[in-house]
Amino acid sequence: MAIPGKKPVISEPPESAAGPAAVKSVLSHLNDKTGLASGAASLLKMNQPGGFDCPGCAWPEETEHRKRLEFCENGAKAFADEATRRRVAPEFFAHYSLSELEEKSGQWLNEQGRLTQPMVKKPGADNYVPITWFSACELIARHLNALDDPNEAAFYTSGRTSNEAAFLWQLFVRAYGTNNMPDCSNMCHESSGTAMTQVIGSGKGTVRLEDFDHANAIFVLGQNPGSNHPRMLAALERAKAKGAKIVTVNPLNEPGSRNFRNPQKLSGWTGKGTDLTDLHVPVRVNGDVAFLKGLCKALLEAETANKGHVLDREFIKQYTTGFEDFAADVASTSWQSIEEGSGVGEAVIREAAEIAIKAHTTICCWAMGLTQHVNAVANIQEVINFLMLRGNLGKQGAGACPVRGHSNVQGDRTMGVWEKPTPDFLERLGAEFKFDPPQAHGYDTIECLRAMDAGKVKVFLAMGGNFAAATPDSDFVEQALRKVDLTVQISTKLNRSHLITGETALILPVLGRTETDRQPDGEQFVTVENSMGVVTRSQGRLRPASEFLKSEVRVVAEIAEAVVGPRSTIKWRFLADDYHRIRDHIGKVVSGLSSFNDRLYDDGQIELPHAVRDAREFATASGKAEFTVHPIAEPGTDPGHYMMTTIRSHDQFNTTVYSQNDRYRGISESRWVVFMSEADMAELKLEAGDAVDLVSSSGSSERRLEALSVVPYRIPRRCIATYYPEANPLIPFDAVATGANTPAYKSVPVRIIKA
Repeated sequence: MAIPGKKPVISEPPESAAGPAAVKSVLSHLNDKTGLASGAASLLKMNQPGGFDCPGCAWPEETEHRKRLEFCENGAKAFADEATRRRVAPEFFAHYSLSELEEKSGQWLNEQGRLTQPMVKKPGADNYVPITWFSACELIARHLNALDDPNEAAFYTSGRTSNEAAFLWQLFVRAYGTNNMPDCSNMCHESSGTAMTQVIGSGKGTVRLEDFDHANAIFVLGQNPGSNHPRMLAALERAKAKGAKIVTVNPLNEPGSRNFRNPQKLSGWTGKGTDLTDLHVPVRVNGDVAFLKGLCKALLEAETANKGHVLDREFIKQYTTGFEDFAADVASTSWQSIEEGSGVGEAVIREAAEIAIKAHTTICCWAMGLTQHVNAVANIQEVINFLMLRGNLGKQGAGACPVRGHSNVQGDRTMGVWEKPTPDFLERLGAEFKFDPPQAHGYDTIECLRAMDAGKVKVFLAMGGNFAAATPDSDFVEQALRKVDLTVQISTKLNRSHLITGETALILPVLGRTETDRQPDGEQFVTVENSMGVVTRSQGRLRPASEFLKSEVRVVAEIAEAVVGPRSTIKWRFLADDYHRIRDHIGKVVSGLSSFNDRLYDDGQIELPHAVRDAREFATASGKAEFTVHPIAEPGTDPGHYMMTTIRSHDQFNTTVYSQNDRYRGISESRWVVFMSEADMAELKLEAGDAVDLVSSSGSSERRLEALSVVPYRIPRRCIATYYPEANPLIPFDAVATGANTPAYKSVPVRIIKA
């Protein structure tokens, strides 16, 4: 349920990102949550050798020239949020009923602090009460072992889970007998993995961080680095200094993409900063296929005019297939349809193409602005088409760079957290642990919710995340969750998923990544994988928030022991006593991580192999990279409708909202807003601050979000933007990416009704 806020205060957005305002924000968050001195001292350990990995995004760290302050404003916020001095103890749950807490905002829930003890909500009760760890595990075991079929349970995973916890989690789930492992990848970058696996044989990005220092051109598509991956701005700044041209393709012209005032340089304090974007392309919402086809059309036409000097004919001939059909489709696509589909004029597209033609090496970066549409797979495959035309795969300074949004979401998948495991992974897993893993594919996130609603999933365990708030079609999701017999949330902080429960519910509080993890065989470290396939160590250094907290690894082991221990030969608690033992098993099961422990100690990190990047080898059916053909998406809006996209503010991380402000868009005191072009406002006779309702439709049902304040903004006509997760009630459950099932948060047709 969305909870409206106050009327917003609207001001002019800044022209640059970071700078002194970012430093002031960091100091404010530290002072409020951790204490300034202790918080600042702890931040010096983040993203450093021997320290802990940032609990925020998955952008990689420098290896050779790592800065002493290797964190950004939003990483500091994520740290302060986890290291807060505030606590949610049993007395809190005695004071507040679930009914009362449901009326609170997600921001208020998060601000209450760290969870301290296991809690249970019993059938019919409206309050959580304390429960021992032993009793909690026994309760889970009774419910799981009473099911008629293991597939009546589902096990969700968040992207902040460590590799060790993720590996043990998927091992437990498969030892129990199911592949029902929905995870946050299903809701964000599943489209990237699906698209790239089909056409280049790998779902992971093909670039290293150092490739940005060798790129002549960088295309940033459907991504807002300034708010969602701020450390990326430093890489773009260096690339600019070395002569790279940067093209940003986004409906919103974000300040973080225009100018960067690096707070770790004197020029970031006293100078005007670095102008990052050479060309901004204001593509309409979901106009990316049309724009990318236009780019490719311009390149093909330039090749015709200057044969042999534009396309990389040798790469296309040796490493690809399908070029002739692709080229014929592009040639038959008119510039008029490209302009109408993209919302961008031919001249601007040709200007972007000229940057690509002059560049010997090009990187394409993208995030959820490309992946969360019905035609998202086509979006990403058009990016690959564009890269292949000039041979920009498998060479230095070039490649595909999907930028993951959570710190170990890519590592979770590497460790086997996937509802569609490959046969060879299951074979290695079964051989290593001497059991027969289930072969049938399990439920992804959307399929899991559908099964809950149908009564087919009766037990739901979530390791991290905020499932109720993150998923689309909020009313449907909450209805489905309430049908479950038992819901279990393994968490650090209070969120809405603790309030939308099954008949019985458990909260199991765990250590955060920043905290010391001591097990019977000594102090432990874990590992994480960043967006570019590099696995590094992470070791918490802070005192745990409560004596009752357990590590995620320990919690998984104790649940597994209670549930499958009697019928399994796996020594769950023994593995959790020393995480080196888990990594020894990982090294024998997961490709690319042989001798895992030794390599971590010798080198400090491990770069996973990537056949496309390293050898231009493509594990596709044809053995080559495959050009694909996709139609231009229809505008998708009937008369009187607008295409809504959801966005995140500068003061949030995923579903975690730190404040009602968005400094980079000139908004304060409320997130209950809708961004519109001034021309559309004039047509509807709307003024800044006017209240409107948004209505989306799916089939015969309508969804309504009431009393949002109108904010004038630079956004293409017939397009509007609203904040996630507040707008999730408007996202139809059945609007998902074809072939990937990723919810279409980024393109929802809506009507605007003046309140």
